[in-house]
Amino acid sequence: MNQLLLRPGRERRVRGGHPWVFSNEIADLPADLPPGTAVEIRTASHAYLGSGYFNPHSLIAARILSRSGEEIDRPEFYLRRIERATAHRRRLYGRLDGVRLVHGEADGLPGLIVDAYGEVLSVQFLTWGIDCRRELILQVLEELFQPRAIVARNDVAVRELEGLEQRVELLAGQLPEPVLFREGDLTFRADLLGGQKTGAFLDQKENHQALRGRVEGGRVLDLFCYAGGWSLHAASFGATSVTGVDISAAAVALAAENARRNGLEGTCRFERGDVFERLRQPGAGYDTVILDPPAFVKSRKKLPEAIRGYLTVNRRAMEQVLPGGHLVTCSCSHHLDRETFLGLLRQAARQAGREARLLEVRGQALDHPVLLSCPETEYLKCVILQLL
Repeated sequence: MNQLLLRPGRERRVRGGHPWVFSNEIADLPADLPPGTAVEIRTASHAYLGSGYFNPHSLIAARILSRSGEEIDRPEFYLRRIERATAHRRRLYGRLDGVRLVHGEADGLPGLIVDAYGEVLSVQFLTWGIDCRRELILQVLEELFQPRAIVARNDVAVRELEGLEQRVELLAGQLPEPVLFREGDLTFRADLLGGQKTGAFLDQKENHQALRGRVEGGRVLDLFCYAGGWSLHAASFGATSVTGVDISAAAVALAAENARRNGLEGTCRFERGDVFERLRQPGAGYDTVILDPPAFVKSRKKLPEAIRGYLTVNRRAMEQVLPGGHLVTCSCSHHLDRETFLGLLRQAARQAGREARLLEVRGQALDHPVLLSCPETEYLKCVILQLL
């Protein structure tokens, strides 16, 4: 196997379990290795660190898949990894419906995402090394799950950083219409060809349950509501009225459809609108405001600008909460760490003239695990505050 030697003294992070090797850490960046080539990562003294794949087009020049010398170009390797990942989800949830089966680095398969929506799989091949092994992976997915269809949602910007084009493809089978999945006692439709992420947001499952016991008998405002995940759970847990707001007409239509599907259209109302404009208007006051915006931070250099945005939107959301009510506020930007997020919430409360009690700090769903040696895999923060 081709070998990549690290510069002297640059092995500490990789030796500690981080699966990424940056181009400036490699002693002699090979010019003749095609993207996706299997490589061994070794220290300057030739000590073995791991096996993975190489991409000369990316700042992350290599990603490690194995620390024990396993052959990564055989279907058995992917079968073992995906079986292990799936067994973990079965223990968590029982049925594999509306579940992330493979979560990239955290499941030992950097660059691969596999989500299950009923009998349909939605996958992302995010890196060149995974994309050029797609046939091996598809062979394993067909063998393990016999899905009705497999969709590739490769319309993500990170592929361009790898030198890959963005595209959406039906890779196998025939896509049923509609594609439905269950979350708890509710049924949602996933838009696998045009929706967010791989077709729906699956990373707030446990956080939705935190509304139980907090929204009964109250009025709820759900901002950036997308398909209504927060809204429908609030209604099912006893909220008397729920208003969802999103700038996307398609999202508002999907949320209303999901409400009707679950018999909650009498409680839930969805509006198309700019959340920032909505928050500038005086509000009648809500018992619970939910704030789950898209990622404001696309790169670390944009962090100061994003913090200002988070500060403004959270301050205005706090001003909408009645005394004793709750703000459920989220950030899915991995560049914004938990302590920075809590710090800006403290500042927002001061600016809003509100006393805030921190009730819970939550993270991403259990099927989106965090690799402890790779902090970049922890991205979702969900904070529940009580405003006094």
